[in-house]
Amino acid sequence: MTLLRLSSGRTGRLAAAPGWSRRRLLQAGLLASCPMPAAWAAAPEPVAALRPLDAAQCQAFRQWFVALVEDQVLRPSPRWVHRDCAGLVRFAAAEALRPHTAAWVQAMGWSSGKPRPPELALGEDQRGWAGAWALPEGRRAAYAPAIAIVQNNTRYVGKSRTDALPGDLLFFDQGDDQHLMVWTGRRVAYHNGAEPRPGDNGLRQLPWEQLMRLSDTRWRPHAHNPNFAGLFRFGFLSR
Repeated sequence: MTLLRLSSGRTGRLAAAPGWSRRRLLQAGLLASCPMPAAWAAAPEPVAALRPLDAAQCQAFRQWFVALVEDQVLRPSPRWVHRDCAGLVRFAAAEALRPHTAAWVQAMGWSSGKPRPPELALGEDQRGWAGAWALPEGRRAAYAPAIAIVQNNTRYVGKSRTDALPGDLLFFDQGDDQHLMVWTGRRVAYHNGAEPRPGDNGLRQLPWEQLMRLSDTRWRPHAHNPNFAGLFRFGFLSR
């Protein structure tokens, strides 16, 4: 069975340099620029000084982000337009950072009996994080491909599950294709890149151990897998 058919990750090969690993390239910010649809690239916003989330806000964000990812796996929201791996991350992060008002609950179809994490209570200098992804050219926009999400909006935390916190991202580099997955604290969730079909929305949740046993070794989140770039944490989180 094919695990993934990548679509969102087609962003061009990573820049290569003699003696430099993918991890060092990611950490040093030396990845190749990532093309994006012209309609999205046309009018990015200038980068403003934004304050990272504090400890309590980080905890609330993680709970909302994971809940939203898991909710999409079970019941994708019609508000989620870009149905691919990076689109899942962008959508869940943006919705986690929004005020979760009664109007939001209604628009999302969030069940009144479903537990809701605490609000983030963002300050004026933090609200710009929602849907404002840093791009390689130093500006922000609502759209960012998988490689730009990792390169410009996260920090590397390691390759072992013991390094991961709920809401951290797994990044796989297959050369011309890149792919994102989300660690929920219980499972790894992702979109497989395939077009939805009856009975299959393209979303998966697998235990970490099951990924480690996949016959297609490219997708094993193992330190010795050259296709697994590692775990990455959103840069706006202070911890």
